[in-house]
Amino acid sequence: MKYINRTQAVLLLKDGTIFYGKSIGIEGTTFGEVAFNTGTTGYQEIFTDPSYFGQIMVTTNAHIGNYGVNDEEVESNGVKISGLVCKNFSFNYSRDKGTESLFDYFQKQNLIVISDVDTRALVSYIRDNGAMNAIISTDNTPIEELKKRLVDVPDMHGLELASKVSTKEPYFFGNENAKYKVSALDLGIKTNILRNLAKRDCYIKVFPFDATFSDLESFNPDGYFLSNGPGDPEPLESAQQVAREILAKNKPLFGICLGHQVIALANGINTYKMFNGHRGINHPVKNLITGKGEITSQNHGFAVVKEDLEKHPDFELTHEHLNDGTVAGMRMKNKNCFSVQYHPEASPGPHDSSYLFDQFIENIESSLN
Repeated sequence: MKYINRTQAVLLLKDGTIFYGKSIGIEGTTFGEVAFNTGTTGYQEIFTDPSYFGQIMVTTNAHIGNYGVNDEEVESNGVKISGLVCKNFSFNYSRDKGTESLFDYFQKQNLIVISDVDTRALVSYIRDNGAMNAIISTDNTPIEELKKRLVDVPDMHGLELASKVSTKEPYFFGNENAKYKVSALDLGIKTNILRNLAKRDCYIKVFPFDATFSDLESFNPDGYFLSNGPGDPEPLESAQQVAREILAKNKPLFGICLGHQVIALANGINTYKMFNGHRGINHPVKNLITGKGEITSQNHGFAVVKEDLEKHPDFELTHEHLNDGTVAGMRMKNKNCFSVQYHPEASPGPHDSSYLFDQFIENIESSLN
């Protein structure tokens, strides 16, 4: 194996803390909010998840790139993270289904990556000090220059990012002869959500983030879906208005992550930016309706205010995060609407929560009958 001499790289946090590492060979500088994911598999799904747009990803798994990439394991049309920080980056891969190395994949998309970082220390620091903006640089830009650039990086609080990842034009997914029709508002939708709906005999028309209720209604759907996505939900006023109009018609409505938060805001329930978000595939959630526990995949930096939800006469808390008691799911008592803060479509898993798609289909069936 040929020895590769790699140059020094740096991660600079907003509070001035510096972590050093090595460049994997793609030169440049990038910025975003630093976040960490605790998943041990599924790095390609993480990197292509639109909900991570605007974030520098820190992976806690020790090895990244060891099983390469596969064209079928993407959640969007390309890499959505702003940059990657990892411990060990594997330039070689070993997997029958692998189509190319992660390095080649990143080269095509010019993603800045810094490896050989003490990620255990970095994650511990983020947990203690909160999510914050950061810059990673592999091109020897002086630290003082990086500090100046970092001042101009916008804070995630109040930042609207759905427009950056949403489709520009409506498109269809699934079999046009399917039993059910669903209108989906794309706030940063993951492809596996569409796969799960199509697998349940749905034909989906996906609309841009700023589509109106009239746009979605023109498809004459049996149900409506509000997707996941990046950024703060508060600026998404048009999406909140869409949710209100769907609820006014009492049509079946299902929301995931950002869509879940939009439904809350549409009903006067506030959201907030978390000190540290939930990102990983091992988050424990309790279904308060069935009493069962679920291991879930999560990716969010904002959450619904629990006290507001519990005071609202039309809402019921249905799922609770067992680590910190935050809202993981809710439903309306007087409307055909429910939502969750996590990802039931998770690929590569876990699949404990895939029943939520079946629940959506049951709600559509009940509204048709």
